[in-house]
Amino acid sequence: MQTFYGTGVALVTPFNDDQSIDWNAYKNLIEYCISNSVDYITVNGTTAESATTSLEEKNELLRVAIEVNNNRVPVMFGIGGNHTKEILERIRTTNFNGVDAVLSVCPYYNKPSQEGIFQHYKAIADESPVPVLTYNVPGRTGINISAKTSIRLSEIPNILGVKEAGGDLTQMLDIIKNTRDEFLLIVGDDMLAVPAISIGAVGTISVLANPFPKAFSDMIRSALQSRFQHATEVLKSLSEINTLMYEEGNPVGVKTLLRHMQLMNDQVRLPLVPSSDSLESKIKIAYAAYLKNKVVA
Repeated sequence: MQTFYGTGVALVTPFNDDQSIDWNAYKNLIEYCISNSVDYITVNGTTAESATTSLEEKNELLRVAIEVNNNRVPVMFGIGGNHTKEILERIRTTNFNGVDAVLSVCPYYNKPSQEGIFQHYKAIADESPVPVLTYNVPGRTGINISAKTSIRLSEIPNILGVKEAGGDLTQMLDIIKNTRDEFLLIVGDDMLAVPAISIGAVGTISVLANPFPKAFSDMIRSALQSRFQHATEVLKSLSEINTLMYEEGNPVGVKTLLRHMQLMNDQVRLPLVPSSDSLESKIKIAYAAYLKNKVVA
């Protein structure tokens, strides 16, 4: 599945002032990311505010992304939640033409056991017509998909890998060491991508690839080519601005930056609210510093 090596961008969903989706900005963002070297696009992930978009909007976000992409890069589509039966029904009613894989978040709030997590993903993998990437993000779901469970899941042929956003390099190494070579470990934390690649990860699904697709893709490709000194220099240049992306919630920070770059509005849907004046000021300063000191490929 080298289809999903490198940089996948976790696309944001731009909104107009009236909270409707800004389709022109969305199309322009996809074009901006693809033309600046991302390896694949991820539609309807956490960064897309999938918790507050309707089923109809989700399907239209996918349709438009496939249309704009025009078969240039692979497409991953987020279908996840904490109601297994509902997810299976969504899979049955989704048009997968142009979709290369499903990204499915670990069930949240109801806190299943590790066996429950395993059975949840097994059911999804059995139903999905395309490969499934599991998604471990304990900071959002309240539970960790253990390394042991990911290793069990790796034995299911239609599960292509795991997106690991738990921040635990030891757990990542355990998974890499004890799964088949074809099972992909993709990083969900931008700042851990380079060190994780050094132990066997194959890339990342990135928030920062929205504003910085070229720089981020260069960083990941350099790491995959074992040019870690260059990759680390790029990583350091992004570290200050990365912290600000999450200070008031994701994608609040990255939308503020994208507005500052004149790529879209910074509107988010409640319960998220646009960034404070203080955060906006810090993002502007950090962005100016990045431009002054950015690492050239």
